[in-house]
Amino acid sequence: KNETMDAFSSFFDSQPGSRSWSYDSLKNFRQISPAVQNHLKRVYLTLCCALVASAFGAYLHVLWNIGGILTTIGCIGTMIWLLSCPPYEHQKRLSLLFVSAVLEGASVGPLIKVAIDVDPSILITAFVGTAIAFVCFSAAAMLARRREYLYLGGLLSSGLSMLMWLQFASSIFGGSASIFKF
Repeated sequence: KNETMDAFSSFFDSQPGSRSWSYDSLKNFRQISPAVQNHLKRVYLTLCCALVASAFGAYLHVLWNIGGILTTIGCIGTMIWLLSCPPYEHQKRLSLLFVSAVLEGASVGPLIKVAIDVDPSILITAFVGTAIAFVCFSAAAMLARRREYLYLGGLLSSGLSMLMWLQFASSIFGGSASIFKF
C-alpha cells in the first residue's frame, strides 16, 4: 500500500508535500522513479485485463443476448460498490472492477451487435485502432525514463503505427482510398 501511494504521490507531486493534481505536475519533466514505473506497469496490466473482461461481456451478449437495462444497472451498482470499498482491499476491488467490466461489455453488446449487422469491418477497424493506441501508450509508459518521453512517445508512436498499419492494409486490400479517408 505504501509503495503504491509513494509512486502515486511522486508521479503527481510538483511540490513536496502536495497530494493533489495540478497543472504544474503536468509540466514536470523530471525522471520517473522505478516505483512509478512499476506502478504504471500494474495500472496498464489492470486496464488490459479489464478490457479483456469487457470484450468477454460483449461476446456473451452476442452469443446469448444478455445485455440490456439490467446489466447497465448492475454495472453502475458494482461501480458504486467499488468506489465505496476501502483502498486496502485489493482483491475485492479487483474482482469488482472485473465484474463491472463484464457487465459494461454486456451493456454495450447491443450496440456492437448492431454494428456487426450493419458492417462487420467497423468492429475490426475500431478494435485494431484501439489496440494499437493502447499498446503504444502502454509501451511508452513502461519504457519511458523521463516524463516528456512518456507524453510524446505515446502520442507519436500511436499515430505513426496507425499510419503504418493503414498503409499496410491499403496496399493489401485496395489502393490509397483508405489513406485519403483517414
